[in-house]
Amino acid sequence: MEWIQTNVGIIKSLHIIFMVSWFAALFYMVRLFIYHVEAKQKGDPEKSILTKQFLIMERRLWWVISTPAMILTVAFGVLMLVANPNLLSLLYIHLKLGFVLLLLVYHFICQKIYFDLKAGRFFWGSAALRVWNEVATLLLVIIVFIIVLKDSLNWVYATVGFFAVALLLMLAIKMYQAIRNKEEKASDKV
Repeated sequence: MEWIQTNVGIIKSLHIIFMVSWFAALFYMVRLFIYHVEAKQKGDPEKSILTKQFLIMERRLWWVISTPAMILTVAFGVLMLVANPNLLSLLYIHLKLGFVLLLLVYHFICQKIYFDLKAGRFFWGSAALRVWNEVATLLLVIIVFIIVLKDSLNWVYATVGFFAVALLLMLAIKMYQAIRNKEEKASDKV
């Protein structure tokens, strides 16, 4: 316990480092899912080559980076709460922990998608996965704003901003899909 008290700065730094690693891995993992699903549309041998490669990349990313980073992020977060249990009396910590819980749910849904793709089950299309990919971005935005703004009423503005960013991301995805469909139709004509 004394070690925790005297090394809170190190613990906090490690919490942030592993949180960044966790988010980076989640962002990339869902991109791999998108490419994996899109590879299914290709003909052989391209389809089988890409599928094999995506399975290798997904396995390594999930078990070497994503899951260990998640575990270490949570572990160092718990150590920070052990070092300062008074944090649990603050509203912003409860809000942050609520969104971290949602992030954990997101993580395990991604794990389910990974297991499904590994088994050759494709329940998600690439468009749905593109939207799913933005959920992690939204969670990152709101968690960072809550923790930085803390007890100030600005977290209300952050929450409103969260939904504004969500709306903008959805619009950007729709625009991207429209442009991509237009490009695909143009390439089909050639």
